[in-house]
Amino acid sequence: MRGDIVEGIKKFVLFFTVGAIGYALIELLWRQRTHWTMMLAGGICFVLFSVIAKRMKGANIFLKCAVAAISVTAVEFVFGVIFNLLFKMDVWDYSEMPFNLMGQVCPTFTVLWFALSLLMLPVAEKINDSLLP
Repeated sequence: MRGDIVEGIKKFVLFFTVGAIGYALIELLWRQRTHWTMMLAGGICFVLFSVIAKRMKGANIFLKCAVAAISVTAVEFVFGVIFNLLFKMDVWDYSEMPFNLMGQVCPTFTVLWFALSLLMLPVAEKINDSLLP
């Protein structure tokens, strides 16, 4: 039992670290800057990708990508409300984007997360498969 807990923690740390670094790199490439809060968001998102890849293993890739894109959008919304609106850190502002929600998320980026999920969900699945259950 103790070994399962340790393995679960190792897996979480691996996925969180890959997601944190990956998300920061995407932001650096896309916006030429990032923020420490985005590393937290990225870590959480890739942990969610791990769960989606494992729980939806036999599902259609497009369904998994839709779930992943909505999950990332939800994480961004929560982080935006906390860090941008509540703490006034001004990490990003999508107010100028069409159909934005409180300036924190917009459909354009949800579509981009869907596309990125096409690449990253198979990576999450391969990592899941290579680790002990």
